Amino acid sequence: MRNKIAPLLFGLLAGLLPLASHAAKPPPFSAAPEVRVFILDMHEQHGFDVAHLTQQFASIHSNATILRAIRPAAVPEQQRSWQRYRERFVNDRRTSNGVRFWNDNRAELVRAEAIYGVPPEIIVAIIGVETEYARNMGSFSVLEALATLAFDYPPRAAFFRSELEQFLLLARENGVSPLSIKGSYAGAMGIPQFMPSSQRRFAVDFDGDDRIDLRNSTSDAIGSVARYLHLHGWQARAPVAVPASVEGDPTVLIAAGIKPAVPLQELSTQGVIAARDTLGLGERPAALIDLVTPGQPTEYWLGFDNFYVITRYNRSSFYAMSVFQLAEALRQAQGIRTD
Repeated sequence: MRNKIAPLLFGLLAGLLPLASHAAKPPPFSAAPEVRVFILDMHEQHGFDVAHLTQQFASIHSNATILRAIRPAAVPEQQRSWQRYRERFVNDRRTSNGVRFWNDNRAELVRAEAIYGVPPEIIVAIIGVETEYARNMGSFSVLEALATLAFDYPPRAAFFRSELEQFLLLARENGVSPLSIKGSYAGAMGIPQFMPSSQRRFAVDFDGDDRIDLRNSTSDAIGSVARYLHLHGWQARAPVAVPASVEGDPTVLIAAGIKPAVPLQELSTQGVIAARDTLGLGERPAALIDLVTPGQPTEYWLGFDNFYVITRYNRSSFYAMSVFQLAEALRQAQGIRTD
C-alpha cells in the first residue's frame, strides 16, 4: 500500500510546485496602475508606442535583490568605515591593473587631458573604482533595475523614475532594445557606470565612429569621464586634497559640508593645519573632510574644488578620496612627479 501512495503524493506535490512558484513571483510591472500611468506619460511626452512599451514592462518584475542592495546597512556602525571602504578600491590589484589600462590607452588619455584638462591618473582611477577597468560592468537588466527602484523604492522614487524616462529615451536614440542592456543594480551602465541622464548629457563620441558606446568603446569611456569632470568644474593642474590635523572640535567645520567655502589660511586660524606644504594656496577655498573608521582615530583631509568635482560623480567623500588615493598610487607607479 505504501508503495502505491508514495507515487501519488509525489505526483500531487510536483503538480503544486509550479503553482507555488507562480504565486511567489511578483506580477509583471505592466500590471501596476502607476506603471500604466508612466507608459501613458511616455506616449504623450515623447511619442512612445503604448502597446510596445506595455509589452516591454510585461517582461520585467520587481527585483527583491535590487531592493536589498539599495537599502542602507541595518547596523549603523557598519555603515561608515573608511578603512574597510578604502581596502576595496585602493590596493595592489587595482593599481597594477590600472597601470596596464593606462599603458594600453595612453594616447586617448593624453588627448583627453589636452581637451578637458583632467589628468590620466584621475580618469583611470575613476574607471578602476567603478568597474575595475571594464571587468565588472553589472549583470542586472537596467530596465528592471530602474523600474524596481522607480516604483517599489519610495525614498528615491522620483529620481529613479526620471532615470527610467532618460533610459528609455537613450535606448530609442541608440536603436537598441531596453531589455537588452545590462548594468548595475542602480541602473548605471558601461565602463564608467554612467546613469542614463549623465550619458545623455555628458557622454561623448571620443573615437569618432558617430556613436557613443560606453560599454564597448574604451575611448568613448575615457573621453566621457574627462568631459563629465570638466563640465562639473575640474581645474587643470590644481590640487585635489591634502592631509590635515585638527586642534579642537571640528564639528562645525564638518557640518559645513564638503563644498570648499573657507580659504585655507582662515581654516588654519580655526585649528585645521595642512600636513603638507601649501605655499601659494592660502586664498584657495577648502573644506574639512573627515574619514571615519569605528574604533580608530578619524583621518582628516582638506578637500579643494577638484575634490568636490569628484564627488559630483558619486556624492561620497569616501568615494572621492578612494579615487584620489588610487590616482596617486597609479601616478607613483608610473614614476610621474607633480612638482
